[in-house]
Amino acid sequence: MDKKARKREYKETLHPMGVYQIKNKQNSKVLIGSSKNLSAILNRFKTELKMGSCRNIDLQNEWKQFGPEVFEFKELEILEPLNDPMYDPTEDLHFLEELWTEKLNPYGDKGYNKPPKSAMGMIQDPSEKN
Repeated sequence: MDKKARKREYKETLHPMGVYQIKNKQNSKVLIGSSKNLSAILNRFKTELKMGSCRNIDLQNEWKQFGPEVFEFKELEILEPLNDPMYDPTEDLHFLEELWTEKLNPYGDKGYNKPPKSAMGMIQDPSEKN
């Protein structure tokens, strides 16, 4: 099989998608996220952390501090694709991720996620009148 055929086959293969967690077993802090390709995103995080290039600075710092052996990478929930070629799982993945972040509250001392920007929208604009 040539390179183009392997690449096409890879793109056409359905990969498990859903919500993932990276957990520091030492202090129980977690990072929650979602992806259309769970194995790829978890492998990317592992590689970036090992290379010292993870964009999540807090996670990277604790990886250096505690070592890789205290981190657990796992799939929290798999999203089964609909049998529809036009199905876009983006909205469903976002919804599942929101459910898990509400459940686990992975912010501040509990996790590596940044608080949602929607919380900032709750501040009323002073130009608005009641």
